[in-house]
Amino acid sequence: MQAITIPEPGGPDALVLSDVDTPAPQAGEVLVRVVAAGVNRADTMQRQGHYPPPPGESEVPGLEVSGTVEALGDGVDGWAVGDEVCALLAGGGYAELVRVPAGQLLPVPAGVALADAAALPEVACTVWSNVFLTANLQPSETLLVHGGSSGIGTMAIQLAKAVGATVAVTAGSAEKLEACRALGADILVNYRDEDFVERVREATGGRGADVVLDNMGAKYLGRNVDVLAPNGRLVVIGLQGGRVGQLDLGALLAKRAAVIATSLRARPRAEKAAIVAAVREHVWPLVADGVVRPIIHARHPLAEAPAAHREMEESGHIGKILLTVG
Repeated sequence: MQAITIPEPGGPDALVLSDVDTPAPQAGEVLVRVVAAGVNRADTMQRQGHYPPPPGESEVPGLEVSGTVEALGDGVDGWAVGDEVCALLAGGGYAELVRVPAGQLLPVPAGVALADAAALPEVACTVWSNVFLTANLQPSETLLVHGGSSGIGTMAIQLAKAVGATVAVTAGSAEKLEACRALGADILVNYRDEDFVERVREATGGRGADVVLDNMGAKYLGRNVDVLAPNGRLVVIGLQGGRVGQLDLGALLAKRAAVIATSLRARPRAEKAAIVAAVREHVWPLVADGVVRPIIHARHPLAEAPAAHREMEESGHIGKILLTVG
């Protein structure tokens, strides 16, 4: 089969379309024929040599796909050859075929095209696990999302609004902020010329944000603590602004607040399966009802993976970038 490989870490042109061995599903796994794969920041980090796959997982990048079930491994129940599915992966998605643990499969939600479903698993699992399972966002609370126009951001806005929360976002252009507003965001902050701490406090009567979903890491650490409301929860899911920062524990203590850092890719399969099951129970009905939808910025053929990575790193996109296969 054909897949994207990374013979040597580097820029987007380090992604090479190659002939590789076709994987065979092991016990408890399903082989999926890929129709589309989502492009994520983690993929660009892997390409640069900074984010290797967990031990035993495919070296091919790609953390989410949609497609059809091609074959079943031993002991797999509830799925059949030909089923239309999407899946959360630890790697292997930029390929014609991929092995998937059965617990990380999801049916394609009603009303969503098969190719578009590749835009859902990673963002839905990331947002649901962090904002709701970990930070326990409540309907009366305020969520601040950094990078509101990203794939994760657009999903976070929709899910938080669906449960009745107030949503604040940061983004770097009027176009991106307008896209966030159209999805339901209440408080819009252009981080290039506004202080998100001041704007969120002003909009919440001085209280601040109950939950902050942060993709920046060190660069925003101090201000994220400043913007937290009493009993607030800061959840760090990315390090685009660096990995080492200073934390004022006094400010954290005064607010009785929490700083939590999480990742999804390296979690044990059982934990991923539990998250996927929760997404199927709580998020998929919202997608089927049209309350939540995949936001797709662009599609590129698999062979044009370098162009997709360039587009992501230019940061002009709103929503998800997909690779199409076949």
